[in-house]
Amino acid sequence: MRLQPGASTNAVVGEYAGALKVKVHAPPEKGKANRAAAEFLADLLGLKRSAVTLVRGDLARDKIFAIEGMDLPRLRARLGCAGNGAR
Repeated sequence: MRLQPGASTNAVVGEYAGALKVKVHAPPEKGKANRAAAEFLADLLGLKRSAVTLVRGDLARDKIFAIEGMDLPRLRARLGCAGNGAR
């Protein structure tokens, strides 16, 4: 996932270099944007916050989140990106 912190609103805005691009309102300081992204994804997918955890990219724009309780086809369908290469 490509994360853009400090946006005016939280939103999935498409793809960037083959990854999902997400904007969050939170600033990129002290993990606030990472927490906001995880909470936003959990809400969007209808999961508990604890089901979405940051695996890699704590200080980078490119993130990898682990999402428990949802397989890849269902995840893509929920995010509206089935078959377009989002990872």
